Amino acid sequence: MSKRILRTIGSTTIGRRTFLAGATAAVAAPFIHRSALAAEQIVLVSWGGRYRENIEKAFVKPFMKETGIEVLISDTPDFAKAKAQVESGNVEWDVFDAIGSHASSGALEGIWEPLDQSIVETPNLSVPATKTVVGFYVWAGGISWDPSRTPKGKNPSNFKELWDLENFPGRRAFRARPYETLEMALVADGVAPKDLYPLDVDRAFDALERIKSSVSNWVKSTPQTIELLRNNETDFSYTYTGRVAAAQTEGISIDIALDQTVNGMEYLTVLKGTKKGDAAMKFIAFCLRPDRQAAFSELHYVNPNRSDAVAQISQDAKKWLPDVSNPKNIILDDFWWGDHNAKVSERFNEWMLI
Repeated sequence: MSKRILRTIGSTTIGRRTFLAGATAAVAAPFIHRSALAAEQIVLVSWGGRYRENIEKAFVKPFMKETGIEVLISDTPDFAKAKAQVESGNVEWDVFDAIGSHASSGALEGIWEPLDQSIVETPNLSVPATKTVVGFYVWAGGISWDPSRTPKGKNPSNFKELWDLENFPGRRAFRARPYETLEMALVADGVAPKDLYPLDVDRAFDALERIKSSVSNWVKSTPQTIELLRNNETDFSYTYTGRVAAAQTEGISIDIALDQTVNGMEYLTVLKGTKKGDAAMKFIAFCLRPDRQAAFSELHYVNPNRSDAVAQISQDAKKWLPDVSNPKNIILDDFWWGDHNAKVSERFNEWMLI
């Protein structure tokens, strides 16, 4: 298999590790804010918990103050619901905060509006925008635990150890989706991160089957990845560096292994058929400003996609930022998922119920 997988989405062709390396190298009720002066209103569907609070601080509230456009936040980005809205012509969401498999699948299936280049200017992006999606930031996910219950050295520090039930006994918690999960299973089974794609799906399910009895939770809502540890409902939880860093500042007993992580790009898209297209594009343009990108990196410890935002990030925040140059880390291939997400997700959902 080629060491470098290339795929095309929209009008941009890029390599999988290069795709994210550029961004690093350059380094539930909706929230409603009502204003009598708000001439327009858009709905942003995004993720909950501390992430949502940081999205409000870095993007939503400053945008509303500057433009007078009201932004409602709805939890949680559900690709099936977004697709149904577009296909029915009843579009309720405007801006979609998309993980890679959603962004690429939506681009292939034609459910995103083309980016309005007269509004969404994209200079200094480490990862170029495509016709319909633009990279927002790079995140990192890994193995977390409660050090007050799991002594140092007794926690798994990589995915092979996470699958080692004999030497690292305990309950596991994973996301209730194949994206990220199958990659971890294959690396745990001995596949080198650089050789993951195309994924050997059968092998990944075989590896998951070996630890299925120790999986206490299949998590749908990201804040649960922290709450499960906090409430002693699991021992090792797959979660994200930004979530762990924020929890530590609140005094929560939690840590995360940075020896081996999963790295991926988050995207912003606009649902096709929205009647709020101009306002939605203005919001995306605002989120791509270097000062806003840097502000979010300070709050949530992610790599900005604007290369000129890096200089504005403090050294303390940079310690937490994803390292996609580490060959042990998994770099998600969003374009592979664009082709296979529907079929693999159906199999994964059925497998969880067995």
